[in-house]
Amino acid sequence: MDKIGIWIIGIYGSVGTALTIGTISILKGLCPPHGVNTETEPFRQLNLISLDNLVFGGHDIRENNLNDTALQYYRDNGVPSYEILAKVKGDLNQITSRVKRGTLLNSSKPIEYLSKDDLWANDLSIRETIEFLKMDILTFKDENSLTDVVVVNLASAEPLMEISDKHRDLSEFEKMLDSNEKSSVKPSSLYAYAAIDLGCAYINFTSSNAALLPAIQAFAEKKGVPFMGNDGKTGETLVKSALAPVFKYRNLEVMSWQGYNMLGNLDGEILRDQKTREAKVESKDHLLSKILSNSPHTHVGIDYVSSLKDWKTAWDFIHFKGFLDTKMSMQFTWQGCDSMLAAPIVLDLVRLLHFAKTKGEKGGMKHLSCFFKCPIGVDEQDLHFQFHSLMNYVDSHSSNA
Repeated sequence: MDKIGIWIIGIYGSVGTALTIGTISILKGLCPPHGVNTETEPFRQLNLISLDNLVFGGHDIRENNLNDTALQYYRDNGVPSYEILAKVKGDLNQITSRVKRGTLLNSSKPIEYLSKDDLWANDLSIRETIEFLKMDILTFKDENSLTDVVVVNLASAEPLMEISDKHRDLSEFEKMLDSNEKSSVKPSSLYAYAAIDLGCAYINFTSSNAALLPAIQAFAEKKGVPFMGNDGKTGETLVKSALAPVFKYRNLEVMSWQGYNMLGNLDGEILRDQKTREAKVESKDHLLSKILSNSPHTHVGIDYVSSLKDWKTAWDFIHFKGFLDTKMSMQFTWQGCDSMLAAPIVLDLVRLLHFAKTKGEKGGMKHLSCFFKCPIGVDEQDLHFQFHSLMNYVDSHSSNA
């Protein structure tokens, strides 16, 4: 049976740790596949790659190992159980042996602080760095006898990249790479370019807009590679995209929608940096204007609260008007274990991107919009519309799977 690789950028992060532990635990019968859509009908009709034919590896800028990150996650958050960690220890050691050091080329200061030393790629040109990243993926593929590799960006968020003409046009982008303009790229750009150059399906689960620049999207089209992003939709924004249409369906005018997020994990710490936080806020705050007919006052706040660890807490207040201009309000509190919400979605995306590639599909996979805050090529933010788009895709492929 064919095996495919999941190459994770930022594998030692909370989501990478949760993803590897969760997949192994499902295979060992230690937990049910809650949160994994592709383990349910009608997705099973697609005959997707089975979980036992997935092999994990990845890049990270930190010296670490998955057993240590798993144990620290347990100490901080109380999940998964210590019994599960004991039973997956050997598997996590195997995956750790497949992890390579990543690149810090033109990283932000908060991300540089995560690494205790200067990484090799800082002394290399852009093209040399890309070749090293490609070699790591190729070695992973060859050593594990894989038929294909899907690359997933789970790294910490980067500050927004200011998009210029050289980021929009592929030929200009290639010239920029050749001239070694390091200030015009981010690490996420290099990981994505390397993956696509190898023909690997690519997922950007982060808010980093440098990962799938217009030129890189054009490169994927040229290479015949499927991709999708940006920024996984897992918590508060997921609820907003499901709830906001209710006000539209009942012709209720939303006057204000305030959202306040508290998180204490590494993402929260990175988001203390103003430029990085601005990128995340932009990703979260644009949704309502795409769903509601009016333009309500909106605000998204993000604060780092270290004691919460991975238990992200969000409070939203909605002020709206109904019949006879009667003012009413609604509020909700969302508390979720952030990485445990994200990990199963990544598993779904990997399997569906791999499926798309086997069908010869390329470019942005718009039917996967329900998994992202800023789905590439999709303006509609109504979760119900997005989910129906996915179901239509599954239905159209089920008979031919």
